[in-house]
Amino acid sequence: MKIHKSFLAILALIATIGMQAQTHNLVVQANKIGAPIQSTMYGLFFEDINYGADGGVYAELIKNRSFEYPQNYMGWVTFGNVKLMNDGPFEKNPHYVRLGNPGHREKWTGIENEGYFGIGIKEGADYRFTVWARGENQKIRVELIKNNSMEETQVLAQQEIDINTKEWKQFEAILRAPVTEPKAHLRIFLLSRNDGTLDLEHVSLFPVDTWKGRKNGLRKDLVQALYDIRPGILRFPGGCIVEGTDMETRYQWKNTVGPVENRPLNENRWHYTFAHRFFPDYFQSYGLGFFEFFQLSEDIGAEPLPILNVGLICQYQNDEDAQPGVNEIGEFIQDALDLVEFANGDTNTKWGKLRADMGHPAPFNMKYMGIGNEQWGSIYPEHLKPFVEAMRKAHPEIKIVGSSGPQSEGEDFDYLWPEMKKLKADLVDEHFYRPEKWFLSQGNRYDNYDRKGPKVFAGEYACHGRGKKFNHFHASLLEAAFMTNLERNADIVHMATYAPLFAHVEGWQWRPDLIWFDNLNTVRTCSYYVQQLYSLNKGTNVVPLTMDKKPVSGQEGQDGLFASAVWDSKEQTYIVKVINTSDSAQPVTLTFAGLKKKVTLGNGTCITLHADNPDIDNTLQQPNTVMPKSKAVSIEGNVLNTEVAAQTFAIYKFKAN
Repeated sequence: MKIHKSFLAILALIATIGMQAQTHNLVVQANKIGAPIQSTMYGLFFEDINYGADGGVYAELIKNRSFEYPQNYMGWVTFGNVKLMNDGPFEKNPHYVRLGNPGHREKWTGIENEGYFGIGIKEGADYRFTVWARGENQKIRVELIKNNSMEETQVLAQQEIDINTKEWKQFEAILRAPVTEPKAHLRIFLLSRNDGTLDLEHVSLFPVDTWKGRKNGLRKDLVQALYDIRPGILRFPGGCIVEGTDMETRYQWKNTVGPVENRPLNENRWHYTFAHRFFPDYFQSYGLGFFEFFQLSEDIGAEPLPILNVGLICQYQNDEDAQPGVNEIGEFIQDALDLVEFANGDTNTKWGKLRADMGHPAPFNMKYMGIGNEQWGSIYPEHLKPFVEAMRKAHPEIKIVGSSGPQSEGEDFDYLWPEMKKLKADLVDEHFYRPEKWFLSQGNRYDNYDRKGPKVFAGEYACHGRGKKFNHFHASLLEAAFMTNLERNADIVHMATYAPLFAHVEGWQWRPDLIWFDNLNTVRTCSYYVQQLYSLNKGTNVVPLTMDKKPVSGQEGQDGLFASAVWDSKEQTYIVKVINTSDSAQPVTLTFAGLKKKVTLGNGTCITLHADNPDIDNTLQQPNTVMPKSKAVSIEGNVLNTEVAAQTFAIYKFKAN
């Protein structure tokens, strides 16, 4: 009996060794250069969620700068003789404050702002304070302060400004931070003690060192993170933000352009969407508006993809009888037509002139427009149809992006895809926030899509781990595995963007997210590095890659491997992506077949993204825990024998000589 058990144990050991030693033969048909990969293939999707705009990438440090929040002093503390007025110089933002004598020589009048979770300042950095003011023989002192300081003074930096004008005028002062402080406040004292009054409106504070040094600019470190992905497309401004909870609060692009002082405040539907993540002081100042979005797209080298309301408010939040009828959406259609004029029109047109007046006389060369977001049912194509007809007639050069609804499959998805084909949408936007099992099962999702219909835009996706809805490494690994399917089917998949993009660590409503930040620091997540690696290594053409003549897509017998291959004609380089989602290292032979005899592959590079702990993530305290690593690899006879470690995303690059 003991001999029998020993024999069985030996057989089991031999079998295990055999399984471990089984080599996976991946064949790249190097001579079969396939479909071109679009420049828009990998990009970014921005929505103002998680304080992504105000309090985030929009670098304004003052909350409620024009006193237009429904509770007009939200974000402010007032002291002394302060009155709220509503007949200011800016029609769409009429409120301002009037400061007067406090009535006693030992008392003070002024206002103090808390910023967004505090005001983050960095040692040695300059901050531009501006204010619109009116008053005769008045003086103010502007201070950056630390309220809970244990030093002799709360004051970190200060400047005095003399104001003597009967008309509204903008004043400016530069404050230099002597220390780094993430939770500073801005305080303004009225210094004059006469019988007059001083009016203040649009109280603003920006870092001088914004992205490209622009006034009314963007936060430099956050935009740098976007630029470093080298995205091909930027979808904006949402998302659900486009739809609005009701008609009055829908996103209207025309309210976001022109002088920033006169852009009206709007609700942010994310401040009340989740009662368990509730932020009642979350609004949209529109300081980051459509002009700034187009400019940002240009800065980071991405095609702009604005999303417009299709004439429907959020279907999740409203019954169908609350929706406008098709005969009531003429204004929405005109907004779409006017946006083309704003982005691309001649400077002698109404909206083209406004673009030029804002500092960009050259057209933004917009090529795409999305109409609608996560709509469903027959009401969506019924509303979309007149948009398509009007746009085809006026601007046939614009490619229209429709939607397949909020689900990745099912009744609504199956209904909307044929409807988008009937309407001849150029692309269809698919969304999927799904768990691990879904991502592992989707390796062949696009293999059998109709090649004659619209192209695919994977517009919002992220792996939401069950019980682990945060940016842990394993979720990003499965996203990388799924993306091999996007790349392999680049003839039909033309765009893909992870979502959401930004999240403030103190103000988030939704996770996971691509980039986290606080008032001073930025964290690039594991998912960020997956997106970056695909974008920087997207190549120019698909190349077939198979194992046993099948796509390497996590199929039975492939031991959790996913893979794709591309050719980069500019660099004359083959790029192969292999993702091992299993818990064991996998031996792999990578054969480049079909090369001409005179063509050889030189020694190459292997880039890996790996973590021993699948639940690890990058944090503010340890932002570089998981990062790509690069090493040289040798290839012989156009064949690479290697081993892909467990739970690893690997990229192999070989230049053709």
